[in-house]
Amino acid sequence: MNSTRDSGRDTAADGGLSARAGRTALALAGMLDDISVEAGESTRPGQFFRVWAEYTCAAPEAAGKPQPVPALERLAGAFALTDLEVELVLLAGLPHEHEGLARTFRNLSAYDSPWPTAGMAALAAAGGDRDLIRRVLSSGNAALSGILTCQGDDAFFERPVRLGESLWEALHGTDAWPGAIERVPLPDTAGILAGLSGWLELPVVRRCVMALTHPAPRSLVVQERDTEAALWRACALAGRAGVRVVAARCDPSDPAVLRLILAHCALRGAVPILLPAQNLANVAQAHSQFDLTLAGYSGPVILCPAGNGLVADPRRPILPVPSTGVAKADRRRAWSAALPHLAADAAQLAARHPVDPSLAAQIGVDARDQAILDGADVESGAVPHLIRARSGVTLPAGIRLTEPNVPWTRLVVPAEAAWQLRDAVARLELQSMVLDDWGMRDSARAARGTRLLFTGPPGTGKTLAAEAMATAAGTDLLLVDVSQVVSKWIGETEKNLAAAFDVAERTQAVLLLDEADALFAKRTDVSDAHDRHANLETSYLLQRLDQFDGLVILATNLRHNIDAAFVRRMDFVVDFPLPDLRGREDLWSIHLPAGHLAPDVDIDALARLYPVPGGWIRNAAIGASFVAAGRGSSVQQQHVLDAVRREYSKAALPFPGSPPRRDHDHHE
Repeated sequence: MNSTRDSGRDTAADGGLSARAGRTALALAGMLDDISVEAGESTRPGQFFRVWAEYTCAAPEAAGKPQPVPALERLAGAFALTDLEVELVLLAGLPHEHEGLARTFRNLSAYDSPWPTAGMAALAAAGGDRDLIRRVLSSGNAALSGILTCQGDDAFFERPVRLGESLWEALHGTDAWPGAIERVPLPDTAGILAGLSGWLELPVVRRCVMALTHPAPRSLVVQERDTEAALWRACALAGRAGVRVVAARCDPSDPAVLRLILAHCALRGAVPILLPAQNLANVAQAHSQFDLTLAGYSGPVILCPAGNGLVADPRRPILPVPSTGVAKADRRRAWSAALPHLAADAAQLAARHPVDPSLAAQIGVDARDQAILDGADVESGAVPHLIRARSGVTLPAGIRLTEPNVPWTRLVVPAEAAWQLRDAVARLELQSMVLDDWGMRDSARAARGTRLLFTGPPGTGKTLAAEAMATAAGTDLLLVDVSQVVSKWIGETEKNLAAAFDVAERTQAVLLLDEADALFAKRTDVSDAHDRHANLETSYLLQRLDQFDGLVILATNLRHNIDAAFVRRMDFVVDFPLPDLRGREDLWSIHLPAGHLAPDVDIDALARLYPVPGGWIRNAAIGASFVAAGRGSSVQQQHVLDAVRREYSKAALPFPGSPPRRDHDHHE
């Protein structure tokens, strides 16, 4: 519905609600007049109630049966409200109908309040039965659901009886919504069905669709780490079921907010989609808190709790919604719908960027806007940049997202290692064919993603190899310094690593866990709480490795310290030894500035005399270049020797000495 009064408003519902409220106003006016007569007063305190009601109802004595109000009936049905509670809702709504009614309530109140009191409610709706009103306003369904409130420090029967925020306006057919509750915009239905049409045909998903068409107090749980992806799946279910939905964010531990959301959804005839607030700290308990609060709601609810916590309330049936099952065809359709001008490349995009269909649709929005600004459609090579920008990553300390540009030609490694690196990158594009088309996911229980273990001494090119792989894959590199991520505080390490995996999944970045032996070390016998928690961290990372569908690299200098369970899960174990003579020659040639070398620089002698790792060669080449630039000369042999000597000194190793001077025709 539209939020404006003149566009999309249900006038029939308006008239019916005002007429129903008018009957309540007449009853209140009659009770007030009777009291004034018994007191011998000549004034009629309820006169305006009567005048307004007669005008609104248009001869109420001939009106017959009250007109139905669909929104009010939906609200009453969802929370099993009694006739008395419905009358109290109408009474509490009277001040919203006319400023004269609000002013009359002020005149009747000892506290200048525009709301009817519990005492007035007893007179107007309960025939003076104060015990009944006390029970209804304290523990009735309308009170427990937050539809009616009767709170304050005043004596009970002087307390105001009020409706939940914006309920009366919504009952009138407008799209009024509480200002303090974040309502989440719903994605486009066509885009949803394009990317999830195959998923919707899964038997377990079809059962969930059926559950939405059968009104019952059940919770459908969409367990996704990314709440946007969860929202898409929830909307896909609703679209296939043909039911209306309203999505909102809230803190599940705030029952008042939850009750108000449910009431607004009920009167709209909509299924609530509840997502945790973005600043929610304890997401692991979100579902439990949701269900404990929803126990009295009679309709279906779709819950999208962040994280993996799932504690079911036995009083409310739970129906899990599968997060898996988005096949290659769905991803192709999602990319084709998001980037129609690249429809011919949809298969390649789906293989290279197997993101959730919800993210593909968001990339399409960004691509169309960029095309407007640039005057040309985006190319497929720009997709990784759009993914990174859309992800809006926020990283804790020790985690860096970089955009490397390292071609294979800059990587000097043994032939076997080079073959494994290239084959691992190729798997990213071939996994849809092998796992889905060839059926290896089912026949061999093969998992998505590629896992590598890099081993070797420091400076042998492990990080550079990861950069080259990310460059070849056309994506970013997410570098995690495990030594900074590991925390002595229980749960903090998992939190930091979860952030890294989540960002890598959203950006489709290559994930490099450097110094992995600090985290993936062998599990120990449990002797105290610290050992137990360390083992839990290891088990948690094993689980995330199995679930990760991208390219993840574990790098370590000490392979024998790595837990055997991790090694078994690796698709490739790549060894990075110290470079041989030919490798050192190539490294010196790559890193020294070719156009700024003096004739006395002897690369062959440097490679033969100094059996050092590539990292040392790189550092020495950079250091020698800066010295030469500062002296206004080309890089000379002595500059390089001094730089190599510093590398040996940093490692506390003896310097082998200088090579013999090479004869040359001229000196600088």
